Amino acid sequence: MSMHLQRDVEKLKKKILTLSTIVEEALYDAVRALKSKDETLAKNVIENDAKVDEMEVEVETDCLKILALHQPVATDLRYVISVLKINNDLERVGDLAANIAQRALELKYLSEVQLPFDFSEMADKVKRMLRQSLNSLIDLNIENAKLVCAMDDEIDAMHRQLYKIIDRKVKENPELVPILLQYLSVSRYLERIADLATNIAEDVVYMVEGTIARHQPEKLQIDK
Repeated sequence: MSMHLQRDVEKLKKKILTLSTIVEEALYDAVRALKSKDETLAKNVIENDAKVDEMEVEVETDCLKILALHQPVATDLRYVISVLKINNDLERVGDLAANIAQRALELKYLSEVQLPFDFSEMADKVKRMLRQSLNSLIDLNIENAKLVCAMDDEIDAMHRQLYKIIDRKVKENPELVPILLQYLSVSRYLERIADLATNIAEDVVYMVEGTIARHQPEKLQIDK
């Protein structure tokens, strides 16, 4: 690797890790605002989404400059391509965190509904998936990345369970439709964030091994 390429890749690495931190904090704050009905915190998440958008453009621009100026190959090329994809996924996580914060604002003014469902557990699992996928990116640890992929099925099952619960409650209590639909939206946003965390983990596997794990479950098996 040339000195100039190494310098630009290191700068890129710092930027994608900074973006990762900002997005992760946005998700944590959005979930906290939802639980505590904190209007100020929810509004901060929504307002800060513009910063995520700006950083996503910066990172993409840096990736394209590296590809055009240095024409990297092998490991360096895989790294830049992976960062391009992860960058886009992180921006989408930021958007979904802002969506959850918006739901938190709307739920603040609706009556409380006790769901026979551990909503907090789902949120905590998704936050853990995102954290572990980002750790795997920082450490280039494919075993951690594969663990993230294995957790995605749990979130899908929880989303389906909540959907069934809400469907039943809508039929039993039509007057609760507005608040129940808000909860269903939050569940869907969390399920999508879990998918994006899985995408990031799959890209880490590609970055390290050079294999495309998407749609190939056998490549995501954890080594024993």
